[in-house]
Amino acid sequence: MSLTLDSQHQRAGQTSVAGRLLHVLKHEFLLVLPPTIFFIIGFNLVAVSTNLITGAYLLDLSRFIFATTAALIVGKSVLVADKMPFLRRFDTAPLIRPILFKTAVYWGFVFVARLLEASLDYILHEGMLVGLSAYLLERFSWHRFAFIQLWILVLFLIYVTASEFNTLFGEGELRRILFRHSPTAWKLTRRQRIRTLMRLDRLTAGHSIAQLADPGSDVHRACIGLIAELAASRDTSAALPYAHRPQ
Repeated sequence: MSLTLDSQHQRAGQTSVAGRLLHVLKHEFLLVLPPTIFFIIGFNLVAVSTNLITGAYLLDLSRFIFATTAALIVGKSVLVADKMPFLRRFDTAPLIRPILFKTAVYWGFVFVARLLEASLDYILHEGMLVGLSAYLLERFSWHRFAFIQLWILVLFLIYVTASEFNTLFGEGELRRILFRHSPTAWKLTRRQRIRTLMRLDRLTAGHSIAQLADPGSDVHRACIGLIAELAASRDTSAALPYAHRPQ
């Protein structure tokens, strides 16, 4: 009897571990999917643009595979980099600062990686380090390199901007704002809520807790008024038909 119970507990434990592992893998996959899709599309646009400039109009499967592989690497690298403390340096600054800072960091990493790739390609082809500097200065296509780097800069700027706004509004909220069709009344209510929240943020940032908690102060009355506005806008949105509300 005890052996049967032990085997059942062991199977239950293995199932539990497998379930947790699948949950972690699914979570990581869902995290890496959006940036990977974005960069697959973006890098293949870079490849197509390069082909058009060089007159190579036929589809090059190797370029597609390379662009897709690079997108997979960048997609995962972006998620890993986001966990690094130094990238959060400007998280409390105005939004333009973290956007430009993260874009510059990502772009710089790719810049260095592409130079290393070109150097490694030369070493593997020639079998020696001698002449590498002359190759980079004389034979390396810096115009093409700069063209692709400008594309990558634009891609990172778009991605980081969207990512920062998604973090600001809340996970998934930016997607609902962009792709759901809401009635005009709901849009007006949402704008009013955003404006009221911004006014409330400025009010709480400029006064102490004691001032906000004092029932006789103008600051307290202003704070209560803004909270009442938020409650009123919530009641307005609740009155809308369920099918018209963002999910």
